[in-house]
Formats: sequence, structure tokens, C-alpha cells
Amino acid sequence: MAGNTLTRMDLTEAVFREVGLSRNDSADLVESVLKHMSDALVRGETVKISSFGTFSVRDKAARVGRNPKTGQEVPILPRRVLTFRPSHLMKERVAAGNKG
Repeated sequence: MAGNTLTRMDLTEAVFREVGLSRNDSADLVESVLKHMSDALVRGETVKISSFGTFSVRDKAARVGRNPKTGQEVPILPRRVLTFRPSHLMKERVAAGNKG
């Protein structure tokens, strides 16, 4: 892995080593999975990966924010945001990694 960040290249390498596909086929597989996930999210669908978590898109309404430096009110436009909710198993795995 490159430092403390898991990259597409790292995923491709893991597929190459563990599944036995060629590096090009492994890269194509990783890209295909990520494209299917992002396309579903763009359509407003939820992406649930068992034992990992759920990605979903949420609509946020317009609101008035405040510039913390000046205190001036600033309108915040409505927008769509991506959210991730980890599964209980993922939360437990991460918490277990904090011990020791």
C-alpha cells in the first residue's frame, strides 16, 4: 500500500495477487466495480456492501450559513451529498484495530 492510503492501484494489485487475473484484467475489474457503484449513486440509488457498509445520496435543503470570521450571513444552496454508514461488523473491526 502507498503510505496510509489505499488506492486503485493497491486494489488492482490485490485482485491480481488473490484472484490470479492479469494486471490489466484486474485493473478493468476494479474500474468496472467502481463505475457501477458511482453510476448507481448518481442515479440516486443506495449501494449496500454486506459486512462493509452503505453508500447513499442525500438531498440537503437550502439554508443560511454564517461566515465565522465576519458573522455575515451567507446563503448555502441546496445540494446532494454522499454519505457512508459503516456496517456493525466494520465498526467492530475498526474498533478492534484500535486496541493493542
